[in-house]
Amino acid sequence: MIEPKVLKGFRDSLPQAELQRKAMIRKLEDVFASYALVPIDTPILEYTEVLLGKGGGETDKQIFRFKDNGDREVAMRFDLTVPLARFISTNREALAFPFKRYHIGKAYRGENTQRGRFREFYQCDFDILGVDTAYSDYQVLSIMASALEAIASSSFVISFSHRGVFNAYLSSLGLADRSVQILRSVDKLGKIGEQGVIEALKADGLNEDQCKAILDFISIRDKDIAKAIDRLETLAGPVEGIMRLREVLSLLQGSGIQDRYCLDASITRGLDYYTGMVFETLLDDTPEIGSVCSGGRYNNLASLYSKQEVPGVGASVGLDRLLSASEGSTYPSCDLLFMTDNEQARAQADPLARQLRQAGLKVDMYLADKKAKDIYSYVDKNHIGFGVTSWGEGRLTLKDFSTRMTYEDLSVQEAVKLVKECR
Repeated sequence: MIEPKVLKGFRDSLPQAELQRKAMIRKLEDVFASYALVPIDTPILEYTEVLLGKGGGETDKQIFRFKDNGDREVAMRFDLTVPLARFISTNREALAFPFKRYHIGKAYRGENTQRGRFREFYQCDFDILGVDTAYSDYQVLSIMASALEAIASSSFVISFSHRGVFNAYLSSLGLADRSVQILRSVDKLGKIGEQGVIEALKADGLNEDQCKAILDFISIRDKDIAKAIDRLETLAGPVEGIMRLREVLSLLQGSGIQDRYCLDASITRGLDYYTGMVFETLLDDTPEIGSVCSGGRYNNLASLYSKQEVPGVGASVGLDRLLSASEGSTYPSCDLLFMTDNEQARAQADPLARQLRQAGLKVDMYLADKKAKDIYSYVDKNHIGFGVTSWGEGRLTLKDFSTRMTYEDLSVQEAVKLVKECR
């Protein structure tokens, strides 16, 4: 016998988890559609040289790569952003720009597993490509808030900053040539703390004064975004990124959603392809699981595959982390169950079941010839809210399993109204 093992960092998904994931995805797709984003898909496997083009740092070490049967170097995508750049270069003539897309699919990283973080995981990306404007940056921030309002069970704060402003500050310190390493070290602040960042910076050759100057900069964090921008300008000067931050703030204020956001100068994002604004989001109740929605502007990414520049800005929703944060929630497999214990009863109930489905309910029929205790076990394991206990001539009796109440002699319309009100 073969032991039925699952690879480390991978997992099966039971019905409750999948029902919750699908419900979350449906809500996200509704949000994306409301902003006129369109769906795309790309292969899980790409040529290794395509994926390694500009991942940078730790990502290159974590990528799953191998030779296929044709002796070609291939790799599994580690995110959905680098494949997007390849997709844009391959299909540019078929696309209308500005191009607004979303993509929900699996990605793979050979990293250490932890709560809410696995080697196989879902990513949900959305991007605006073809324009570099304050409004496109703002719209991604707006979509982030709308998406999290639709799916998060906890309150949240979306933090943002601007890599260009940080790089300008590093240039003023004479550290422009070390910016990549410094930004990667700062990106680990939440994991290793200030002292860990100092040690990492010193390992990169920075002296005590330089380390203190960087810590002073990344300590700027304020929900009074205008005040935080002024402090950044004092350190970095009136650089282009400061103007972009002020423009985005004005748009957030104009839409009345500025209270959802915070300026945090320590937000840098670890991947090298980010060039402008960068975003991260923590849930107030479970900050330890890390960012559940992050991203930024990446104006140079597509240049790896094409001479034509395609500026872009986008973010990724951490579906698996959000699911981990809402562990314990239950999702019914259906709205109601016909509690049938023989084939004749199923045949008699089927016309009513079809009417209920056509009216918008999810309807199940118990398919085994078993006793009541087995049917109730089925109800419990599938978290079903209502059961149809009797029926005939277009009328039915419902039992609410949560309250134990019975509703007799209902029409199809009355049953539909009752179930929908209790969803």
